[in-house]
Amino acid sequence: MAIPNFPAKGGIPAAAELISAHPIATLLIDPNGRIVSANARAESLLNMARSALVGSVVGRVLRIADPRMDTAIWMTDKPLSAYDIQVHAGRNEAVEMDILIHPLLEDERWRIVALHVHGQTQSLGMRRASMGARSATGAAAMLAHEIKNPLSGIRGAAQLLEGDAGESTRPLTKLIIDEVDRIAALIDRMQSFTSNQPLECRPENIYPLLDRAVEIASAGFARGCEITRTYDPSLPFAQINGDAFVQIMLNLVKNAVEAVDGVEDATVQVATAYRHGLSVLSTKGKGTSPLQIEIQVIDNGPGVPENIRDVLFNPFISNKRSGQGLGLALVDKLVRDMNGLVQYERDQAAGRSIFRLLLPMGVQS
Repeated sequence: MAIPNFPAKGGIPAAAELISAHPIATLLIDPNGRIVSANARAESLLNMARSALVGSVVGRVLRIADPRMDTAIWMTDKPLSAYDIQVHAGRNEAVEMDILIHPLLEDERWRIVALHVHGQTQSLGMRRASMGARSATGAAAMLAHEIKNPLSGIRGAAQLLEGDAGESTRPLTKLIIDEVDRIAALIDRMQSFTSNQPLECRPENIYPLLDRAVEIASAGFARGCEITRTYDPSLPFAQINGDAFVQIMLNLVKNAVEAVDGVEDATVQVATAYRHGLSVLSTKGKGTSPLQIEIQVIDNGPGVPENIRDVLFNPFISNKRSGQGLGLALVDKLVRDMNGLVQYERDQAAGRSIFRLLLPMGVQS
């Protein structure tokens, strides 16, 4: 929702009144980079009283630990999102947080800074792993490796038994083989989360990749469901990994097709557009990366239940009885690996669910 165009009061935009009630640590910054308002959450996070915060230069209160980071990000006149940043906040030791900076609509020289410490809800749909989660990921990788070895032996033994099995026992050997295959496939999907190898991204035309994903879907799980395509033909190349992008689109389209199952006049749409304004901090640690390529997967299903929307992209979260809750979590990881964003939005008035990908424009080397 856009900030209402309130008149200024005492030289400070009236947005300060909204900030005071905001549930997330939030600062209001003037054109000179000084803090003019801070809410109670910001006081608690920074361990500083409001009287000490007001009038201070934001770059001195929030000191980015990485010397390669450009402190000019505080003065940006464009929306900026910076994730997994080590920041010395106030008098505290460095903590990992996400920083969202947005100019005010009334006067772009004024900026709102929202501070998301890990563990708080992140409305943009991005999820970051804590140190404990990363340790768990490493343990999961070792466990997956150890489980797959005996599974192959169990499958081989079941195949040998199947050859000598009678009519009454053959279905049991088939059940063993099918279940082993299902568990192995699940482990393969879980191992996708354990890779720390960076994705190799390059400028690519997204349209052949989108068409490939839709054609694969239409020949398989989306058979009988019409998928419409609404493309902006003027889009530049995106900086992506082609294989990962196709996997992302397959997961999102599958999610949309399952959402409209049983819905009268079901519709699934893939749309593209050029997006202005939003940027994230570059994964190289310096500068910003504009997210100008937008892809939407839209369906007219009932939408995601409200009670899981805030954790929708976490592993093992699903509202489907047969769902494993890994599809959207994998989407989130792959999109982050390409320095992009994935968001979920429910347009209640239109009765539509929208999964939105925001990706950087292709960079020629």
